[in-house]
Amino acid sequence: MDEELYSRQLYVLGLPAMQRIQKAKVLLSGLQGLGAEVAKNLVLMGVGSLTLHDPHPTCWSDLAAQFFLSEENLGRNRAEVSREALVQLNEAVQVSIHTGDITEDLLLGFQVVVLTASKLEEQLRVGTLCHKHGVCFLVADTRGLVGQLFCDFGEDFTVEDPTEVEPMTAAIQDISQGSPGIVTLRKGTKRHSFCDGDLVIFSGIDGMVELNSCPPQPIHLRKDGSLEIGDTTAFSRYLRGGIITEVKRSKTMRHEPLDTALLQPRMVAQNTQEVHRAYCLHQAFRALHKFQQFHDRLPKPWDPVDAETMVNLAQDLEPLKGTKEESLDKALLQTIALSSAGSLSPMAAILGGVAAQEVLKAISRKFMPLDQWLYFDALDCLPEDEALLPNPEDCDLRDCRYDGQIAVFGAGFQEKLNCQHYLLVGAGAIGCEVLKGFALVGLGAGIDGGVTVADMDHIERSNLSRQFLFRPQDIGRSKAEVAAEAARCLNPDLQVTPCTYPLDHTTEHIYGDNFFSRVDGVVAALDSFQARHYIAARCTHYLKPLLEAGTQGTRGSASVFVPYVTEAYKGPASTAASEDAPHPVCTLRHFPSTAEHILQWARDEFEGLFRLSAETINCYQKACTSLADMDKTPTLTSLQQVLCVLRMRPRTWQDCVVWALGHWQLRFHDGIIDLLRYFPSDKPLQFDPSQDMHFLYVLAAANIYAQMHGLPGSQDRTALRELLELLPKPDPSCLNPFSASPEQLKELQEALEDWKKGPPLKPVLFEKDDDSNFHMDFVAAATDLRSQNYGILPVNRAQIKKIVSQIIPAIATSTAVVAGLLGLELYKVVSGSWTLGTFRHSYLHLAENHFIRSVPSAPVIQMFQHLKWTCWDRLKVPAGQPERTLESLLAHIQEEHGLRVKMLLHGQALLYSAGWPSEKLSQYLHLRVTELVQQVTGRMPEPGLRVLVLELSCEGEEDEAAFPPLHYEL
Repeated sequence: MDEELYSRQLYVLGLPAMQRIQKAKVLLSGLQGLGAEVAKNLVLMGVGSLTLHDPHPTCWSDLAAQFFLSEENLGRNRAEVSREALVQLNEAVQVSIHTGDITEDLLLGFQVVVLTASKLEEQLRVGTLCHKHGVCFLVADTRGLVGQLFCDFGEDFTVEDPTEVEPMTAAIQDISQGSPGIVTLRKGTKRHSFCDGDLVIFSGIDGMVELNSCPPQPIHLRKDGSLEIGDTTAFSRYLRGGIITEVKRSKTMRHEPLDTALLQPRMVAQNTQEVHRAYCLHQAFRALHKFQQFHDRLPKPWDPVDAETMVNLAQDLEPLKGTKEESLDKALLQTIALSSAGSLSPMAAILGGVAAQEVLKAISRKFMPLDQWLYFDALDCLPEDEALLPNPEDCDLRDCRYDGQIAVFGAGFQEKLNCQHYLLVGAGAIGCEVLKGFALVGLGAGIDGGVTVADMDHIERSNLSRQFLFRPQDIGRSKAEVAAEAARCLNPDLQVTPCTYPLDHTTEHIYGDNFFSRVDGVVAALDSFQARHYIAARCTHYLKPLLEAGTQGTRGSASVFVPYVTEAYKGPASTAASEDAPHPVCTLRHFPSTAEHILQWARDEFEGLFRLSAETINCYQKACTSLADMDKTPTLTSLQQVLCVLRMRPRTWQDCVVWALGHWQLRFHDGIIDLLRYFPSDKPLQFDPSQDMHFLYVLAAANIYAQMHGLPGSQDRTALRELLELLPKPDPSCLNPFSASPEQLKELQEALEDWKKGPPLKPVLFEKDDDSNFHMDFVAAATDLRSQNYGILPVNRAQIKKIVSQIIPAIATSTAVVAGLLGLELYKVVSGSWTLGTFRHSYLHLAENHFIRSVPSAPVIQMFQHLKWTCWDRLKVPAGQPERTLESLLAHIQEEHGLRVKMLLHGQALLYSAGWPSEKLSQYLHLRVTELVQQVTGRMPEPGLRVLVLELSCEGEEDEAAFPPLHYEL
C-alpha cells in the first residue's frame, strides 16, 4: 500500500479497512452527475476495481453536474468518456466498462452494486438479485433539489467497528484481590468514559499477570470512578503498571430488500418532523417514477400542469405500512415536481459523497451503514416569495452547459452567477471541490465575472487521494496555479486567477480596498483557525458574505455568514489556543499520564540529543576561546548539560553504538530508578536486544548520532545484534552532567578542547516523512519504551506520525459533502433575497449518520443610549475637502451620533485621549487626521487605502460596550 498517498485516509479508516477497500470490486450504473461523484470518490480512495455501466450518450443537461463530460463529448457514451478521466485519477484502480445488460451472473462478481438515476423497475430487479446473493446494494438519485439514498447490505451484516472514536484506555494504579476485584485508575489520567457492561482487556500488568491473558471482561462502574471486574482472589498480588482498554463491540444490521423497504421504509432522521418530511419525499420519488413510466420523461421545468399530475399520482399511491396516517404535504410535492427536471452539482456532490461512504462501509465493515433510507432536500434554495419563482419560459432548455441548473433556477439567475466575483481562499481538498463546483455552476464564467484562488502551498503526493484537481505530474507545483488550470479545463469560460501570496496582515497592500471592492463574496477552505479568523475579520470589515467549511475524518461542517443577516464568524478560538499550549515540563519529564505526554517527551529528546547539542557546541567553538570567556556567558549551563550527551567525540560506528546503549540505560533504567521514591509504580526496563523496541532505539539513536558527527552509519541489523552481545553493560554515569566544582570545570574545559580539534557538528533537523533516516524510528521506539516505564498504552507508528505531523484525518467523501453544502448556500447568497430563515449551517458525521442543518443565529444587537448596532455596523465619516482635523472629527461624531469621545485609536496607536494635558491637546487637535496618524505611527496610510479604521470609547459607556468601528473615508 502507498501509505504516503493514503496517509490522511489511513488515519480515518485504519490499515485493515484500507486493505479490504483495495481488493474490492464495485459495479456502478449511471454516469450522470451523481454517478460521476460516486466514481470520483471511490477511485480517489483506492477501491480495487470499478466497473462502469451506462448505455446513454452525453447530452447538454449532463454538463451542469457531470465534471468528466464537456461540449466536445456530446453524443458520446457517458461511461466511456468518464472512464478516460477516471483512469488518470489513480493508476492503482482498475476502471472498466460493462456494455451489456446487468444480469444475475454479472452481479456475482461484485461485492457492492450502486445504481444512480435508474428506473424503479431496474432498481427492483437488481435489488432482488443482490439481496438473494448477498451483494451489498445501493440506490442513489437526485431530482432537482431533492435526493434519496437507499442501502441494502443483507439480512445479517456485521459491522466490526461501528464508531470512529479510538477505544478508551486508562493507566492502572491498583487492582485488589477479591470478588469482585477493584481496579483503581491512575491519578492524573484524564477522566474516562467507561460504562456499566463495557468489555475491557488488560495488558502490561506486573504482578497480577493472569489478567494480561484473560479474555474480555465486563466491568461495573463504581461511584468513586473505580471499576469492578471478576473474581481476582486466586490471582497473584498486583505490583505495578498496566493498561485497561475498551473492547469495541461489533453490531449486526438487518436490511430488508428494496421491494419490502419501498412500502415499509425505515428513515434516517434526527427528529419526528424530519421523519414526516422524509415520508413525503419518499412518496414524491415514487410518484416521479410513476410519472416517468407513463410519460417517458420527468415533469417539465416549472410546468404547473405536469406538477399537478405528479401530485395526484403521489396521493393515489398505496399508503406506507407502519406509518401514521398523515396527509401528504401537497405544496411540498408540487415544489418537488416543478423543480425535478434539474440536475445540480451541489446536490450530486452531497449525495455522491454520502453514497461513496456507504460503499466503503459495505466493503470495510467499518462504521454504521444507513438504516435504510436517507432523504435530503434543499428546497430552501428557492425564493420564499412565490412571485420570484421561475416561470416555464425562463427555464426552457437552451442547449447550453447550464441547462440542468436553468431547469431549477431559470436563465436570469444563471446570468447572476456568471457575473459574480468570488475569492476562494485555499486550494486544498475542500478548495478543489469548491472550485470544481464554481466551474460547473458557472460562477464567474461571464465576461464581467471572475474567481481568484489564493493559496501559497505546493502539491504533495499525499494530496492526490482527496484533492481532485491535481495529478501525479503536478507534484511540486503551486496549488493555486494548477487548480486554476484544471478548473478552466472543466469550464473554459471560467475567469479564474491564481494568487500565490498568503492572505494575512503582510499582504493587505495586495488584498486591500481595491481588491475587495470588486469581490461579491469569499469562500474559506482553510485548515487553520487562525487563518479563518483573519479572513472572517476581513469579510466583516468589507461587508462581504463568507462561506466556510471544514472536515475532520468523517465529520464536517459548512457555514454561511451574511452581513446584517447572520452572526459573524467566531470559530473555536479557545480550542485553537489550547491546541498550541505546551505540556508542563514536569509532567513530560517525570509524571506523564497520556501517550501525548510521552510523545512530546520523545520529540524533545530528539531535539536535545541531535540538534540543540550540536548547535550549542558549534556556537561555543565560534564564540569562545577559553573557559574564562565561557564562564562570562549564559552558555555555561547549557554546555554543562550538552557535554553529558557529547562527553567523547566518537571515531567509529562502534563508538556510536556504545553511546546509544549508554543513553538507553540512562533514560529507561537508571533514570526511572531515581524516580521510584516519588512514583513507586514506575517500571525500570532491563536492556534486551531481542526486544524489538530496545533494539530499534539503539539502531536509530546510533545512526542519527553518527549523522551528527559525519560518520557512516549502518543498517546491518545482524551485525548490530552481534556487537550488542559483545559489548559490556553500559555505564551511564559517564553521561551524568558536569557540576560546577573546580575539578569538574577543568574536566569540562578539557572535553571542550577535544571538540574544538574536529570539524563542526551537523545539527539534525527532524524529518517525519523520510523512513531511511531513522528519525521516526527513534521517536517511535523512545515513545514505546517510555510508555512501558510508566504503564501507559503505547501508540502505533501511524498514530505517532499523525500526532507529530499535526495531521488532520481527512477523507474524500466528507470533503465532497461539505463542498456541496457550501454550493447550496452559494445559490442563496447570489440570489440576493437575504432573510435569516433562508440560510443553513450544516453539520455531518458520516460514520454515525448524523446530518444536522439549522438556521444561523441573528447578529447580537448592542445598545448605548439611543444607538443600536450589530457586529456588521460601523460609524461612517465621509471624506471632506479639505480633510478634517481631529477637532472637526470629534465634533462630527458628537453632532451626528451624540457621542462624546474619550479615546480614539488606530490599531494600537492612541490618536486622542480626553485626559491629555491641554498643551498636548492643542498640539494634536488642529492636525489633519492623516497627519495625526503619520505623527503617531511614524508612517502614512498605505497608498490606495480608502478608509481609515478607528476605534473609540465614549463618555458614559459601560465596560461591556464595544462601539462600532469608525470608518473615516479618505
